[in-house]
Amino acid sequence: MVRYILVLVGGAVGSLTRFVVGTAIVARLGGRFPYGTVFINLTGSFLIGFAMTYLTERTYLNPNWRFLLVIGFLGGYTTFSSFEWETLSLIRDGSRWLGLLNGFGSFIIGYGAVWLGAVVAARK
Repeated sequence: MVRYILVLVGGAVGSLTRFVVGTAIVARLGGRFPYGTVFINLTGSFLIGFAMTYLTERTYLNPNWRFLLVIGFLGGYTTFSSFEWETLSLIRDGSRWLGLLNGFGSFIIGYGAVWLGAVVAARK
């Protein structure tokens, strides 16, 4: 039960952080380009790389930290970081082609899915 609470709390804080940071960046930079989303995706990707490496290879902290920080906070902050970590893990583990398939496939098929969802929702 503790793990569920850690994910819940971390996710809430991550989502709020995403909203606050994204809003601040848009207010400062404005424009058509999604600077806030790009910043969040890049910082989230850096943070998951750092956190997962630190928590699994450099320290012996309680595994519950992963539920709070990685699954919870970063999951709420950006799911893009999870996608990036999983792609890196596949490539690191010797599954280069699966990693590339995940990366390019998620991007291309994900774009197609977002387009299809928009088309379906726009239908009258």
